[in-house]
This record gives sequence, structure tokens and C-alpha cells, in this order.
Amino acid sequence: MIKVRANIYQLCLGLCLALCVCNFAATPGANWNCAGMPLSAAYAADDVIKIKGEQPAGEFFGTPVPMDNYRFVKAALVIFGSRWGAEPSTPQEVEDRVWEDLLLSYEAHRRNIIVPQKDLDDEITKLLKAEKVAFDWKNDKASFEKWVKDRVREPGQLFENQLRHLLQLQLLRESVRKSFQPQATQEEAMQEYMNEYNTLSVEFVQFEDLKAAQDYYVKMKDPKLWVKEAKKDPKFAVRPGFVSLEFLIDVWKIPKEDAYAMLSLKEGSVYKPTPIYRGYGVFHTLEKRVAQKEKFPEVEKSYHEQIKVKKQYAALMDWIKQLKKDAAIKVFVRPSEPK
Repeated sequence: MIKVRANIYQLCLGLCLALCVCNFAATPGANWNCAGMPLSAAYAADDVIKIKGEQPAGEFFGTPVPMDNYRFVKAALVIFGSRWGAEPSTPQEVEDRVWEDLLLSYEAHRRNIIVPQKDLDDEITKLLKAEKVAFDWKNDKASFEKWVKDRVREPGQLFENQLRHLLQLQLLRESVRKSFQPQATQEEAMQEYMNEYNTLSVEFVQFEDLKAAQDYYVKMKDPKLWVKEAKKDPKFAVRPGFVSLEFLIDVWKIPKEDAYAMLSLKEGSVYKPTPIYRGYGVFHTLEKRVAQKEKFPEVEKSYHEQIKVKKQYAALMDWIKQLKKDAAIKVFVRPSEPK
């Protein structure tokens, strides 16, 4: 059963997340508590009051999740931002991440994962350095306490415990990731090398509709028309830069076969409408550099390790997904609406 410490604080936050109430433990590892990274925002916290007798925010594994734990995790996410995956950009994405972090915090406690004090101290030092503070926070606690209250409007001890919580989740993820030992084949390592060393510079015009992209391709498939259009308007097309095929495939979501097909064309060619991260693109190749297969043996070992790490992260994602399924998360709290 989730146990809660008695001291609970309510912080009135001034962004889209209102009334984040935060509970912190005096010592790491005492009961299940959601105890350098730039701060994402300063908050208008006005009062610190004790809360008693609240209903649970939800449950997982049939165990109630106290409201103060929910609010603590939510406040940590909003103040410090995401340390894992993409930054949540909608209220629902924030809620999903909060419940994932709550579940991982519960799992970290179950595994008795403790953040070493040195790791926490180093993280605070790194954060304050990024914030360009002038005092020594370890020897000048008064200045540290004042800075925290001025910057995020919360007690220094709560600030430290929020960072401890985030570091604990990081340690859990790393522990789980490293527990997987996938193998990387030579073929996989070679493909990763090719994706990374093959480099292409393109420009493209983006369309949401395939028919519009096809019509544009018919109109502009003569490379001379691209050159003419670029002279009239240098910004008419998007230019990702001289980048690896891996970047085009992973970031721009260009299908692998299309990326390699463009690489095979001579520079200055126009390529047919192709799916990208949003909609379709009609491409004009500008410059390319083809990977030299004979150099692969020099770096083969590093690419085996790179593939292994990628597979570990994929396995970690599957583990988190299964953990959520097993937990049967039920959410009782209604998320705050943006003002």
C-alpha cells in the first residue's frame, strides 16, 4: 500500500497547472514519496497550507495514489520539464506523463533505488551554474533558500526532493535498460553506419494533400525550374541542411527507401512526392556524400554498441508499456484546464 508522510504543501502555480500540492519526505527512501536542468518557468505561488483528508488521485495495482503524490509529480514535471522523451505539449500529454512518472516512482521505491547524496548535490550545482547564480549553495543555505523561493516559489527542501525524484526515475530507467542484453548483427551495424555516413542536402516544398504534391511535382520536375524559383524566392523551399540519411529518416520521417533513392540520383535532381513527418514533400537534391563501405571495419565495434543501445531503449519502452498495462491505472482526478 502506498504510504504518505504527514507534511503536505499546497502551491498555487501560475501556469496552466493550478493548485499543485506537493508532499516531500525528510529522508530519501522513507515510504513511497515522490521526493543540470534549466527551470522551465517561475511560478506565482502565494500560500503554503496544510491539506488533510483528500481523496486519492487514482490507483494502480489496486493501490490508491494519494493526491499529494500526484501533485508533487505534476509540479516537478512543470517546473523542471521532461527528462525523458518528448516534452509534453498538451494538457493530456502532461497527465499521461504524470501518471507514468508516478508509476515509475512506485516501481523505483519497490526496487529500493536510492539517489546518492553526491548525485543530488552535483545536479543542484549543475542547475545553479546554468542559472548563473553567484553564491555557493552548500555553504550559503540562506541565499539558496531565497533563490529557490524567488525562482519557483517553494521551500528549498521541496525543491531538492523534486530533483531527487527526477534522478530516481533516471536511475530506474537506466537500471532497467541495462538489464536487457540484445545482440547486434554485422548487417545491422553496417546499415547503421550507412545511414549515418551517407549524407544528403535537399530542399523540399511541403504539402498536406498528396494530390497537390503530385500536381506540383508534374509542374516542377524540371530542375531548372527549381533554380529559377529559388532565385525569385530563396525561402520557397525548406532546407534541412547537409545531414545524414539517419536524420532525414528519423527526424523528418522520410521513408528509408525514398531517402536512399534520392541518394542514388545525381545532384540537382527532382524527386517524386514522398511522405514526411507531416504531409508530403517534393524534393530537389543539392549535394551528397556517399559512405565508403571499405572504412566500416574501422568503426564496426562502435556501431555494434550503438545498435545494442538502441535495442535496449526499445526494450525499455516495451517494459514501460507493459508495466502500465499490468498496473491497470485508474484516474480519479480531473486535470486542470488552462486559463
